Formats: sequence, structure tokens, C-alpha cells
Amino acid sequence: MMTGEQLSVASPPWAPSSAIDEIRYLHTLGPTGTNLETAAHLWLRRHGRADDGQVVLHTSLEQAMERVPRTGEHALLACAVYPELHTLVFGNLGTCRMVDCFLWPTHEMVLAAPPGARAEPRTVATHPAPAGLVPDRAARRLVTSNAQAAIDCAAGRADACVTTVVAARAHGLRVVRSFGEVPMVFTVHHVREPARRLREPAHRIRESGR
Repeated sequence: MMTGEQLSVASPPWAPSSAIDEIRYLHTLGPTGTNLETAAHLWLRRHGRADDGQVVLHTSLEQAMERVPRTGEHALLACAVYPELHTLVFGNLGTCRMVDCFLWPTHEMVLAAPPGARAEPRTVATHPAPAGLVPDRAARRLVTSNAQAAIDCAAGRADACVTTVVAARAHGLRVVRSFGEVPMVFTVHHVREPARRLREPAHRIRESGR
């Protein structure tokens, strides 16, 4: 499991400290049991907001971006390997800016299956990010998160899943293979509606053009 001594924080020198100080809500990927959820709680603790901060879980980061209030108290927590992270960043420059990042290991990543499942799974539920861990002969069944992969596997919608050891245990799955913890970069994106520019009165604009 992760320990406090393993944390490496790299706050960009250009990140506005005022934006980081504003954040009280971190929106990230659910359901509960994801690496992103754990990283979000870690970030709040490291910034002294374990008591007054809150982690809000969403089906996807894209959904989170649509629903996050633009008040300045909210931020999105993502990770470097999240698919389409570049689209989230460059598609929302008007309201969302990266203000912090840190290196932290994921939970132990595993291939898991229900007790008594077939030795070689034909289908494996997986989030797109760790899909490379799916056995070569198995078909990938893409889902929205590592935690959701465990839920679907336990429900019989796939023979096995790539998930975290935390989610596997929570849903009664046995570990077929462990890939260990994976060093990961997590990113914090502050969300705020940009301040509107005040228009100069028309007569002043005309006068300045003389």
C-alpha cells in the first residue's frame, strides 16, 4: 500500500498559489476504489483539507468537466495516462488550468477473476489506460474505470478484469496475477469561469480613435 514517505510533489513554479488555496472540492473518476479517488484524498490531506475538503466521483472525467461548478472552489484530478487528457486540457483552456501535479504509486494493479473462474479468460473488463495488461488471447471489454471493471467482472459480464487489488477484494474476486504498484503522475486542474472584460463606453472608443 501507499505510504506518506513515497509522496513526491512537484508544484509548477508558474502555478498561482491563490488558485490552489481556493480548491475545496476535487472531482475525479469513480466509482469508489479507483486510483484517482485515493490520489484525490491524498492531495486534500497534504494541503490540510482533510476535514473541509471533499472528493466527488464521476463516471468519467469528461462528465466531471461538464458538471464541475465554475466558482473557483472546484478542481478536476486526472492522471497522465488518462485517455484524451490532452483534449480535456486544450478543449477547456477558457475555464480550466493545470495548477499542480505529483508523483504517487497506484494501488497494486491485478488481473482478477471470480472464484472458480476458467483458467484462461475469454473476456477481460478493463479501463482503456491499463488495457495493455489484458492477456493476449483474451478479448477486451472496455469500461469506464478500474473499479467498474471489478464490478462488471463480479456481475458476470466478463470472465476476468484488470483492476486494483482494493477493488478486487471489495467485490470478492481472486487475484490471478499481480502487476504491482505503478508510479503515476496525477494532475490537478483548477476550474473557474473567466472574468469578463468590461466594455468601454462607445463614445470613449470613438474618441480614442481620433
